[in-house]
Amino acid sequence: MSEQSAPGRVIGILGGMGPEATLDFYRHIISLTPAAKDQDHVRVLIYSNPKIPDRTKAIAENGPSPLPELIETARTLERGGAGIIAIPCNTAHYFLAQIRKEVSIPVLDIIGETRLELQRAYPDIRKVGLIAALGTVVSGVYHRALAPEGIEVLVPGEDDQQAVQKAIGQVKAGVVNKGTRETFQSTGKRLIDMGAGAVILGCTEVPLAFDPAEVSYPSLNSTRILAQAAVAWALRP
Repeated sequence: MSEQSAPGRVIGILGGMGPEATLDFYRHIISLTPAAKDQDHVRVLIYSNPKIPDRTKAIAENGPSPLPELIETARTLERGGAGIIAIPCNTAHYFLAQIRKEVSIPVLDIIGETRLELQRAYPDIRKVGLIAALGTVVSGVYHRALAPEGIEVLVPGEDDQQAVQKAIGQVKAGVVNKGTRETFQSTGKRLIDMGAGAVILGCTEVPLAFDPAEVSYPSLNSTRILAQAAVAWALRP
């Protein structure tokens, strides 16, 4: 990208869910941008708002709704000059339609982008595993996106899902170790054993403690996939 290309194209990151996942998303934006010098990188506006109420608690436990904070954070990015918004939190996409109604700029869809990448990379897969926060699982956002394509979403059993939820909480608390990696990676293996052809890393904390090189099955990193879509928009003439 030249210094003059894509004038005014600013990626807005609606982050803070959690902060490390936001940082990981920005790292992917940097790594996916072809750049030889500072000026070749894309413009990015980050609003990391960790005060957004817990999405899983809102969906699965009737907790406080995160929607007002999500909307206000999106509006802040729009006022700040963002031309598009990316939300590196899968569970927050349960509220995507309502967020889109409250801003006049596009909001990318991590679920839809992951579906497109799955179909591009693995066109023959009819069953896919999902490692995600409980809110994402019970909300059915991936199920609704993939069912019309004839793709079945396989989710962990109750014990595995509880372990995944606990490990996600550990990653949010800064604990990334052999135990958290083993939880995510072994859960993925059991989903493969259930018949999945690949596994979606459907929580932006999961890739922080998941090493694709340590497993024998394909995985899709929703964080990186969303970053690909954001960078593609920013580099468009």
